[in-house]
Amino acid sequence: MPYVIKRYSNRKLYDTQESRYVTLEELEELIRAGKEISVVDVSTGEDLTSVTLAQIILENERSRRAALPTAFLHQLIKHGEAWQEFFQRSLKQSLEGIITSQREADRAFRDWAARSGWASAAPAAEPRNDRRAGGDEADALREEVAGLREQLRALEERLEKKREK
Repeated sequence: MPYVIKRYSNRKLYDTQESRYVTLEELEELIRAGKEISVVDVSTGEDLTSVTLAQIILENERSRRAALPTAFLHQLIKHGEAWQEFFQRSLKQSLEGIITSQREADRAFRDWAARSGWASAAPAAEPRNDRRAGGDEADALREEVAGLREQLRALEERLEKKREK
């Protein structure tokens, strides 16, 4: 569930879950921490999420934390919609590649653990065959990563116990 951020006419941003005003920098930190945000105009109910995210990127550009090439920005403006379609396709393909690689790494890790005699320490994660749309797919990936982290922790604990013996 995304963090709902209300944007007021004075351009202040209000985090409804934390019940406090936040800055763009704080929103950036939330996003980097894996939180999903949704920014809504208080008076109209309009979704301002993409505008706010673009504003965060532009603020980073201003402070030179993430320099985007000027030629790229010119092309982005010049070819607007065509670039958007290209980016959407590219990002979707990249995400699918990451998910596939993560699943292959998980499978290889389970095989290695089984050959090492550690398979009983970490239950195998069930592969996901359901194809969800948009945010659900990202949530599924987060769940898989959390499961892998838990498996790794269990293996580390078992390895530590073996070292102590």
